[in-house]
Amino acid sequence: MFRAAREATFTVEVARGPLARRPYDLRHAAVSTWLAAGVPAATVAQWAGQSVAVLLEVYASFLDGGEEAAKRQIERVLGTPPR
Repeated sequence: MFRAAREATFTVEVARGPLARRPYDLRHAAVSTWLAAGVPAATVAQWAGQSVAVLLEVYASFLDGGEEAAKRQIERVLGTPPR
């Protein structure tokens, strides 16, 4: 059913590619987007029906490099200039 809907929706070129090849790909895209948007990992885990440990193991790459963004958020809350 999913394959038929995908083929009916996408152009032939897009359907041949990897975009949303499996229903899981849509879930992965949603979880990745939530993490990239800065939604707390505990909230994303709850929404995804996973434990935080599993979420962090599977999606750790989306959290890498977030240190600078976290520092900016703290500085914004504290009202201090970046260091």
